[in-house]
Amino acid sequence: MISPRSPDTERYAEYQAAQARAWEARCTRCGACCGIAEGDPCEHLAVSPEGKYACRIYENRFGLHKTLSGRVFRCVPIRDILHQSWPGDECCGYKKKSPL
Repeated sequence: MISPRSPDTERYAEYQAAQARAWEARCTRCGACCGIAEGDPCEHLAVSPEGKYACRIYENRFGLHKTLSGRVFRCVPIRDILHQSWPGDECCGYKKKSPL
């Protein structure tokens, strides 16, 4: 049995953390998955001065939320919808081919 603090366990934890950072880095901050291309984005979507988008409640984003017009929707992990299409998804970094 591998102890919780073994070098293998620590290496695996580091590997997982690196994979998570690499996955998050794929996001192009286009806002398409948050509805910006449809004209009725999530009420929590913020835009930077550089024109990049980010969620104001990113750590707590999953679940029911509203668009700017008040339409209720469920925010889900991007992995759950990658097989689908949505307006503006051609700019989505998660949908582009990569070695991950």
